[in-house]
Amino acid sequence: MPRGDGTGPAGQGPGTGRGLGRNQGSEMGRMGGNRPGSGPSGYCVCPKCGAKIAHQIGTPCYNLSCPKCGAKMVRE
Repeated sequence: MPRGDGTGPAGQGPGTGRGLGRNQGSEMGRMGGNRPGSGPSGYCVCPKCGAKIAHQIGTPCYNLSCPKCGAKMVRE
């Protein structure tokens, strides 16, 4: 902070440091979304026919087959 005004080096003012990237906290994090570890609730969805089944704790959706068409399920 060369001038003592909190701006730091040229072109970098307050709020430009780590933790305030492009999404600014809009990502769902570990307990949301469609990634492994997305939390216990939600559904497994068939990408082919759109069938939905409730997600079962401890069983990844990609290990399940669609009850209608047999395709591998994905997390919603």
